[in-house]
Amino acid sequence: MSAPNLGTNPAPLGLCGFALTTFLLSLINNGTFSGDNVGLVLAMGFAFGGTAQMIAGMFEFAKGNTFGFTAFTSYGAFWWSFALFKVFFASTVSPEFIGWYLMAWGTFTLMMFIGTLTKARALQAIFFFLTITFYLLAAGDFTHNSTITNIGGNFGLITAFCAFYLAAADIINESFGRTLLPIGEPK
Repeated sequence: MSAPNLGTNPAPLGLCGFALTTFLLSLINNGTFSGDNVGLVLAMGFAFGGTAQMIAGMFEFAKGNTFGFTAFTSYGAFWWSFALFKVFFASTVSPEFIGWYLMAWGTFTLMMFIGTLTKARALQAIFFFLTITFYLLAAGDFTHNSTITNIGGNFGLITAFCAFYLAAADIINESFGRTLLPIGEPK
């Protein structure tokens, strides 16, 4: 058995797991689809958003990438916690406490956003919009205002599209051996 190729970039896997699951949940949060459709989000949360991101995080760990390890493993855990919460505990938790859960994730994401300020602009965009998304969704739960939640869902869609773009750029640029999709390298 040979050792894994640590030169392989695990980020597109993690970004796609994040983007696809975030995209589906955001379609519910923005009101495009009803909450009755959350089962598909939960399946994606367990399989792709949670598990694939955690796998990507472990490969980032092997590469010595603290940021990638922390981001992918943490957001993989977010999707697992969200799915487990919805399946087992949602009926007994107040919206205000869910707001605090989302607020905590927003604060963690703000910390991660600050960590991106020396990294590619495309990565900065993901964490910038995700921070706004979490805070808006928290505000929607705190105030019981579905309009704020819907706006948060729209920011979630922007976040998902940013993650799709960076994943596509990583894959396409590597495949062609040159930059076809710029990611805004830091100066």
